[in-house]
Amino acid sequence: MFWGSTFVVVQNAMHHAGPLWFVGLRFVTAGMIGMLLFARSLAGLSRRDLLAGSLIGVGLFAGYALQTHGMQTISSSKSAFITALYVPIVPLLQWAVLRRAPHFMSVVGVVLAFAGLVLLADPGAGALHLGPGEIATLLGAFAISAEIILIGHFAGTVDVQRVTIIQLLVAGVLSLLLMPLLGEAPPAFSWVWLLSAVGLGAASIVIQLTMNWAQKSVSPTRATVIYAGEPVWGGLAGRLAGDRLPAIAIVGAALIVLGVLVSELKFSRPGKSRRADGAPR
Repeated sequence: MFWGSTFVVVQNAMHHAGPLWFVGLRFVTAGMIGMLLFARSLAGLSRRDLLAGSLIGVGLFAGYALQTHGMQTISSSKSAFITALYVPIVPLLQWAVLRRAPHFMSVVGVVLAFAGLVLLADPGAGALHLGPGEIATLLGAFAISAEIILIGHFAGTVDVQRVTIIQLLVAGVLSLLLMPLLGEAPPAFSWVWLLSAVGLGAASIVIQLTMNWAQKSVSPTRATVIYAGEPVWGGLAGRLAGDRLPAIAIVGAALIVLGVLVSELKFSRPGKSRRADGAPR
């Protein structure tokens, strides 16, 4: 819910600041908030915590920076459609890299959720032109997929609070350090980008803590289907901001919810043995 609701804020902030500056300030703010809240936990920082936080932070930075950069040259609907590709990318990457084949019903759920995202984004008819903005957003979808897989890989073996702080600081510092290399200058002062970055920084600490904690018990594939609800909440936030939710978007939202439910279904063969707790072996 928090994640999807940030879309309207980011879109508005892009009129007042560049993507690297905004992403950097947002995540540095989030990391600093995390340090204030969980200062004691940093005393037990381990090498694995540092490795996990750094790798996830790189994925976090790449995903948000590329997506935000792409929104400068393409429409929000096209950006949402291309970014939605992370839904089917996650189980495919997980299968290719980690050799973990997704459950059949999870695949069905992912397909339904992706179809819903396409309808919700309403990309319109015609061929998809892959200009600089489209390519950047597509690369961002791969980065988000990698981030989700990395969170699932390290979940349960690292400290959630420490890793969250590290990944947020890594993402923010990387973004700010790359500004001179990529030719982005600091923007003129504006209360819009300042309040937006600080507010989203607070939201980011909640989002990342929740993701890192929840994926201890939720697989990357199932988590991806749940994350597919992001545009649903984004659409509701947009509606409150004055946007109208068309009928096709409502159908898309229903498909996403259906995808979440279907991904939870597990069927066992008749006569298959069960454990003492009643679950199939």
